[in-house]
Amino acid sequence: MTSIVFIAKSLSDTEKIGAKLAETLPDGSVVALIGTLGAGKTRLVQTVAEASGVLKNTVSSPTFVLIHEYDEGDRPIYHFDAYRLERESEFQTLGADEYFDGLGLSFVEWADKIPRALPDEHVTIEIEILSPESRRFTIFAIGEKYAEFIDAMTNFVNSTVILQIK
Repeated sequence: MTSIVFIAKSLSDTEKIGAKLAETLPDGSVVALIGTLGAGKTRLVQTVAEASGVLKNTVSSPTFVLIHEYDEGDRPIYHFDAYRLERESEFQTLGADEYFDGLGLSFVEWADKIPRALPDEHVTIEIEILSPESRRFTIFAIGEKYAEFIDAMTNFVNSTVILQIK
């Protein structure tokens, strides 16, 4: 499995990644976001949403409501948060499969808490804090659905100095 690793040295770098994700993720994508508190999971979703046409400052963490839906952009964005859930069955009662089967982009924060609730084909993005401003993003995808996405991200990596392929 190919992983793409990149270092975002600033918020501007994160915005570039978000824009590329918005451009290259296929319809119906499910993206598992993994990282510690404050790593930038919500900020990454914000950058994808903004690049997709959602008004700036509209996207917020769904920690207390479990899911936010944004449908004013190019395609719907569904933003889940599994942080407060104790069992995967709680996530499944949200009706996530209906969202996952649609044309929108589904982002699941704290996805490592509910691995069996994710579809077999999905993208995982691990975010690691390197300093107050910089983050390491590691992207890998499972499934044929994401072959073109990985190719596009690889091409982006090859044209951008802040990224690396592993």
